[in-house]
Amino acid sequence: MPSLLIEHLSSILSLSGLMMISLISPGPDFAVVVKNSLVYSRKTALLTALGIALGALVHVTYILLGLGLLITQTPWLLFSIKCLGAGYLFYIGFKGLRAKKMPSTLENSHHKHDVSTFSAIRSGFLTNALNPKCILFFVSLFSVVIDPNVPFFIMLFYGAIVFMETLAWFGFVAFCLSGKRTREKFNAIGHWVERFTGGVLMALGAKLFFTV
Repeated sequence: MPSLLIEHLSSILSLSGLMMISLISPGPDFAVVVKNSLVYSRKTALLTALGIALGALVHVTYILLGLGLLITQTPWLLFSIKCLGAGYLFYIGFKGLRAKKMPSTLENSHHKHDVSTFSAIRSGFLTNALNPKCILFFVSLFSVVIDPNVPFFIMLFYGAIVFMETLAWFGFVAFCLSGKRTREKFNAIGHWVERFTGGVLMALGAKLFFTV
């Protein structure tokens, strides 16, 4: 196994570098992590990051199964995914725009205003899995960087890199923004934060629909 990793070290490093560049570029994933970090609890923020990583794993899975090009070359299928993705961003964005001011204390606010584990994971998962830009990115990434004839173990290793990098980056963002002091600063204007990020998500949804 170590010899296989060394043999494909250049493609592993290329994949890791391009993946990190993509992750740090602001987009819907970043926006939803910021919102859940500042508005909800640290647990919710970290679960959102996990959901995003699981969504990225979905893209890797269908590419490994050879379905990536099929999706990108089937206009109606890509359009359907685009509509679902844009619609979901509009949905969570609209919910954010309707946010109301919560109780003044941090403890009361997060006790009454937090979301379930499933909802937290789902918000991250759907934001990533239904993003057609992610589909195009992963298809391009695996087409350019990765030799389709590599052993199955190496393909699984590529998938693990994507999952771990995604989880590590958004977990880091979630951890930094969901600290008690940070949330205390935003607690009084939490509803405005949610409304602002809701507007951003709706704008990203519109951009997604008209540009992909």
